[in-house]
Amino acid sequence: TEKSELKHNSPYSAAKTSADSFVNSYYHTYNLPVSITRCSNNYGPRQHTEKLIPLIITNIINGNPLPIYGDGLNVRDWIHVDDHCRAVWLAYEKGRNGEVYNIGSDNEWSNDKLVRKILSIMDKSDDNIEYVADRLGHDRRYAIDSTKIKTELGWKPLVNFEDGLKSTIEWYKN
Repeated sequence: TEKSELKHNSPYSAAKTSADSFVNSYYHTYNLPVSITRCSNNYGPRQHTEKLIPLIITNIINGNPLPIYGDGLNVRDWIHVDDHCRAVWLAYEKGRNGEVYNIGSDNEWSNDKLVRKILSIMDKSDDNIEYVADRLGHDRRYAIDSTKIKTELGWKPLVNFEDGLKSTIEWYKN
């Protein structure tokens, strides 16, 4: 939840928690009108191909190996970028100053199942899957409770995951 202790187990997560602290300090010191949003993993068109979903899609298209960290059981909650943008805008327009809003879609997938789902949609085999060494400090599961933004601001995700994946795949194909 928004009240959970922030854990910074890697430099990447430490940078995110530091940014929260920095913004929060301006709210408390100068009463700057801010709200903080924390989102689960985004997917959708135009995402850099270093990220898992576009990497897998473009590697399938190009016949390249499909790298999955560790044993593939790391879990992430996936949200379409359009849903994320709507939530950020809503927090900007209607959120309370100094508040934190988690943005998630209750759509958790292990990396292994997600890659296999993309392969299924693209009607390809899993022959190119390669399990690679996990990143240092990589968390096993990222998931957040977005009850607060749903109840206080009336937000909810609108993009169905399979439809979003299909349109994302089509974008990268084109």
